[in-house]
Amino acid sequence: MSGLLVAGTTSDAGKSVVTTGLCRAFARRGVSVAPYKAQNMSNNSMVCHDRDGTPAEIGRAQWVQALAARVTPEPAMNPVLLKPGSDHRSHVVVLGRPAGEVAATDFATGRRHLATAAHAAYDDLAGRYDVVVAEGAGSPAEVNLRASDYVNLGLARHADLPVVVVGDIDRGGLFAAMLGTLAVLEPADQALVAGFVVNKFRGDLGLLRPGVERLQELTGRPVHGVLPWHPDVGLDSEDALDLEGQRARAGDGVRVAVVRLPRISNFTDVDALGLEPDLDVVFVSHPRDLADAHLVVLPGTRATLADLAWLRARGLDAALARHVAAGRPLLGICGGFQMLGREIRDPEGVEGPAGAHAEGLGLLPVSTTFARDKVLRLPVGEALGATTTGYEIHHGRVSRDAGCEEFVGGARSGAVLGTMWHGSLEGDAFRAAFLAEVAGLARSEVSFPAARERRLELLADLVEEHLDVGALLALARSGPPPDLPTLELGLVR
Repeated sequence: MSGLLVAGTTSDAGKSVVTTGLCRAFARRGVSVAPYKAQNMSNNSMVCHDRDGTPAEIGRAQWVQALAARVTPEPAMNPVLLKPGSDHRSHVVVLGRPAGEVAATDFATGRRHLATAAHAAYDDLAGRYDVVVAEGAGSPAEVNLRASDYVNLGLARHADLPVVVVGDIDRGGLFAAMLGTLAVLEPADQALVAGFVVNKFRGDLGLLRPGVERLQELTGRPVHGVLPWHPDVGLDSEDALDLEGQRARAGDGVRVAVVRLPRISNFTDVDALGLEPDLDVVFVSHPRDLADAHLVVLPGTRATLADLAWLRARGLDAALARHVAAGRPLLGICGGFQMLGREIRDPEGVEGPAGAHAEGLGLLPVSTTFARDKVLRLPVGEALGATTTGYEIHHGRVSRDAGCEEFVGGARSGAVLGTMWHGSLEGDAFRAAFLAEVAGLARSEVSFPAARERRLELLADLVEEHLDVGALLALARSGPPPDLPTLELGLVR
């Protein structure tokens, strides 16, 4: 087995960025490479196909990493996906299909079956690809969780993987975080940590060099490179930590307000709008922020009923009604679309208590009923004179009233539009037709697929220039070096 585990000193340290960049850099060398993340916690997911053609759900980050590796995404690349349903429970997807729930208190004993599935998926990929680049989760220094870990050092021990630890220098305390990550591990785990990568560096490398040299001296492990911060490196987001929106270049574009629901999911649906030069795309959570919006987007959510109640409690329901009464367009996507209807019913308790019911916003003549079975589809259709594609991930079944106009797997009534298709705005022809319809905008020259590919190529260029890709590939092929020193707390000199 040839592989490499990219771990991090913290969440959001840059594991996904380094993993994605290495996938493309290795693929450029003709290496058959697969991305992998044993367990991902994210409400941003994507539909792909299993090897037998069955629709399956995986984390969007691994889907993008597969594109970087120039291979077909498949559920083995993200065998366990946790989708937070509350602060204490998550919905579980195993190998692309729903598999119940898991609670925070189940961490120590309730996830052994998930570890088994995850490690089997890794072994499967390792048998079919030259190299597997695995991304860790959180930090391997979370020693309180080590006994049940199958994502970081648990995976590395299973497959005898060398580990490279990534640290974000923007956060401060980088060298202490890297040294501490190594030092708190037990000796058998330390023996797998083979080096470090510095991420998001800005400034003079000469000022950083003494710290790098001291880290290498203390740990006996190399720093495999310093990846610079670059404003144009942006990958499809995995979580909602930094929803900031995208401003139009001239600062006076058509304003698009995306309601920032507490349990927002698949907010990457508006990424393509953020590339349009004449749009200001902003995430909002207060009624006053809708007042000057030309287009409002009500996005997907992992908890439709709870987020609908939140929306009402903040007065956003009245603000949306005023927006529509003024003749301005409103787009609802998946859970956001379901909120726009007359009612939402949950007879089986998919989201909460069985029999839960709520009145919708009443802006579209549709009704939603949740069912236990999840719909996973990759639909293709025609809308507004353009071929349209997308992906469906939902428990809600939406029924339209007779005579209601259909719109992209959803419904339309005047300027109020709803769709169950995530990702439809990523299609250049449909996005252009949609913006012409709702905002009177002429077609731009922006291509979302081409922009994503340019970002992947830029990231790979940066990785090639600033990381020792040859050494990392050799490390993946040869495994952990046999003579790595063990650090003992209190004995570092």
